[in-house]
Amino acid sequence: MAEDTARRLQARPIQVTKAAPATPTQTILLIITLIVVTLYVAADILMPIALAVLLGFVLTPIVSRLERWRLGRVPSVLAVVALLFLAIIGFGAVVGSQLGDLADNLPTYQRNIHTKLESLRSATASAGDRGVLKQATDAFRDLQQELERATAGAPADQPGGRPGGAAGSAPQANPAAPPRRDPVPVRIDQSDSGVFDLVGRVLGPAMTPIATAGMVLVFTIFMLLQREDLRDRLIRLVGSGDLSRTTEAMNDAGERVSRYLLMQVVVNVTYGLPIGVGLWLLGVPNPLLWGLLATVLRFIPFLGPVIASAFPILLSFAVDTGWTLPLLCIALFVAVELFSNNVVEPWLYGSATGLSSLAIIVAAVVWTTLWGPVGLLLATPLTVCLVVLGRHVPQLHFLEVMLGDRPVLPDEAKVYQRLLARDPVEATELAEERLGKCSPVELADGLLLPALSLAEQDRQRGTLNPEGRQAVAEGMTGLLDELTETAAPAEDSPRVLCIGARNNLDEAAAGLLAYLLAGRGLRTDVIPCEAVSTRTIASLGTSGVDAVVLSSLNPSALGHCRRMVRRLRLHFGPRVPILLCLWSAHPESEVPDRAGSETDATLIATGMAGALAKLEELDIGVAGQRDGGVAAAAAAAS
Repeated sequence: MAEDTARRLQARPIQVTKAAPATPTQTILLIITLIVVTLYVAADILMPIALAVLLGFVLTPIVSRLERWRLGRVPSVLAVVALLFLAIIGFGAVVGSQLGDLADNLPTYQRNIHTKLESLRSATASAGDRGVLKQATDAFRDLQQELERATAGAPADQPGGRPGGAAGSAPQANPAAPPRRDPVPVRIDQSDSGVFDLVGRVLGPAMTPIATAGMVLVFTIFMLLQREDLRDRLIRLVGSGDLSRTTEAMNDAGERVSRYLLMQVVVNVTYGLPIGVGLWLLGVPNPLLWGLLATVLRFIPFLGPVIASAFPILLSFAVDTGWTLPLLCIALFVAVELFSNNVVEPWLYGSATGLSSLAIIVAAVVWTTLWGPVGLLLATPLTVCLVVLGRHVPQLHFLEVMLGDRPVLPDEAKVYQRLLARDPVEATELAEERLGKCSPVELADGLLLPALSLAEQDRQRGTLNPEGRQAVAEGMTGLLDELTETAAPAEDSPRVLCIGARNNLDEAAAGLLAYLLAGRGLRTDVIPCEAVSTRTIASLGTSGVDAVVLSSLNPSALGHCRRMVRRLRLHFGPRVPILLCLWSAHPESEVPDRAGSETDATLIATGMAGALAKLEELDIGVAGQRDGGVAAAAAAAS
């Protein structure tokens, strides 16, 4: 583990990628605007195509299975499409029969609603006085009459209702005369209303969805028949120069959308079935209808479950003269919804879509604004395709960052950012969460030390000012104080001086090693670099020190480390071992070998686990308190 961490830390500063030519912001905004306008203007054409593509994702596995059974391409496609429409017709027949049965019982439901309203009005009425609802109704009625009288007393041509006279003069009109009314224009329409005009007015509103369904049917059939040819044309159009990346993107998009749709069907069935059975047990009429509607409407994000629950809950108010049945219906929908959202969906979906929760909400709003209810149905699959494009096309990487569910920052970058923002509380929460899954040594090597290395890299580039460096160092000290749970070590335990080589970030790394040593029962002192200068090193003393550890986050500063080790050697003498820790250096690089030959250090280490192992070689450490993950990591580091 120490080798992997050191390799990662050493590789980060030297990663150089050739930046793509920057696209002007105005050009990007213009392209986005043109795309949005095209989607809105050409919705009548693009919506059927999008629906056909969605059906193609659903039906392609079935068609492929029939083709493998040697049924043939055309018969397989026609059979699948015919079964689809038979299922739609069967669903419509069941829903129609249930709606007819519901309509026959409406008079009974109307009487129950009247009874319930009467009981509600009686409950809100005060003793010996009018009810609250009646008082509110009378108040609105009186207000409406006052407005009508005020409007009738002020003609439109003169303000204040005083036509033709000066302000304050008496009206000249006869009050008993009826008000003058403008003549109503009468137009005689002699156009011939033929049969075709009548058919157009009656069937016109129904022709649009029928035409859309027909276009979807035609597009779906031809996409299933020529899916390989369409795939090749798409590859030739967008990615003939990079077949590997284009193929990977298409496979990723197809797999994600197909898996999402399959899981959505399973979730909807596991949602609609308990709803139907529960309504049947409660005695709500037409439970089959409401179960089917709950299954189908849940394909619509957010609004679908609300619409599916509204109808049976309202019906329960009409069926029962009391309030028990409506409350039980509400409890049923809430319980099934919570179980579906918190148990079924996380278990089945996993990373099926790769979308964040906020991205799903934003996508639903945007696509509904562009394409209406159809856009709400297609929001998630279309956004999945956008995230896949962002993952495989470098120029569109911002789409994956904005819409995807992958963490955009690694944990060590989050810790560094929180420390830099002077918010050690959240950084401590991240460390505690990681500590619940690993040992303290793995926490130090895998999270906290990389966070300090990121700060050191920013310092070397000149992007981290002294105030930020101080915030990171102090925040790391506070974080380690929160994580420390061990008692004070015994007075006779070995004492180790942990010294920062050059700055307060090195001192924070030394404090991290001191935290691990304290957990193993050793006495530790964290010494800043200023205390080891030529003028102040004498104040350290030499008695009672069993080992000295010099901590450096910059593996290229060997010259400074060499001078520090020589100064420490002159002060402590040859009896005190000195361990030089080059935290960001790779153990197999030339840096540790050069440090061993160019400095007077007793041993060289490149990671926290390696440092603990080197100290154990010097018989400094408590073997009985060794962390579970140290042995293997120390063996790898050595």
